[in-house]
Amino acid sequence: MLHRRILLACAAALAATCASAVWAQAYPSKPVRLVVPFAPGGTTDIVARVVAEKIGPLLGQTLIVENKAGGGGSVGATETARATPDGYALGMATVSTTAANPAINPKLPYHPLTDFTPIINVAATPNVIAVHPSFPARDYKGFVAELKKNPGKHSYASSGTGGIGHLQMELYKNLSGTFVTHIPYRGAGPALNDTVAGQVPIIFDNLPSALPFIKDGRLIPIVVAAPQRLTVLPNVPTFKEVGLEGVNRMAYYGVLGPKGLPADVVAKVAAAVRKTVEDPGVKKRIEDTGSLPILNTPAQFASQIKAEYEVYKDVVEKQKLKLD
Repeated sequence: MLHRRILLACAAALAATCASAVWAQAYPSKPVRLVVPFAPGGTTDIVARVVAEKIGPLLGQTLIVENKAGGGGSVGATETARATPDGYALGMATVSTTAANPAINPKLPYHPLTDFTPIINVAATPNVIAVHPSFPARDYKGFVAELKKNPGKHSYASSGTGGIGHLQMELYKNLSGTFVTHIPYRGAGPALNDTVAGQVPIIFDNLPSALPFIKDGRLIPIVVAAPQRLTVLPNVPTFKEVGLEGVNRMAYYGVLGPKGLPADVVAKVAAAVRKTVEDPGVKKRIEDTGSLPILNTPAQFASQIKAEYEVYKDVVEKQKLKLD
């Protein structure tokens, strides 16, 4: 009897192992959803679709991009956090959804450090402080001198309370000892439009959306958050150059899944994304948006998310920020 039980137990264990192996090899056996937590047309959406168009042969299935906008990205992020951890529902991660928004809104139905499985950071985008041509300064030295000379006189536009533009500008204010008034908008587009129109003199924005207006002379770039000076803006210093390395933080666009995602699924998705973005044509399309391919490991991406969240949590506390 004992011998028979041992044989049955061994058979069951072998069956489970084989089933697990077959499942891992079979993934994915149907199309995979990739939720973009913002409306179509933004940098997050562009990066997601560039990857989705070419990843099929490497992943073994179609990657279907779905836009779930709302709540500063929290609607789409919540859907990803609540998904079944089987690899068929993934999401795009941004600084807004995994750091800035959670830092200022503790009532979000997810926590960025415990409710997701980071997979890979696809790309990062420089950010820029830009001003309307009517602003009484056209370089960084003049810009900071004007803000310190007239604290509270000027205002800046952002995509909304809790967004990366809002919290990164508040980080700048804290480290530079300046004060400008926050004017939140319902999205980066309206904020940019009003700055270009001269309704608000300053904006902290992702470079891809601001660059066309900079090239046309309708916005003046002051300082950028980037590893080094950008080829497209060779005369504009980085925050590190002006002594504010803490603000020198780019916006990331990565892929993650719900917590508990199997390690083999994480590895397969990460490898497929990496090989896709390493293709010269895909890489160029991402770089053409003003973004820089990153392609780090799941562990590195997890560390990056944690670091960004802690930075903006500190900003919220020091600046005493609250949701409007």
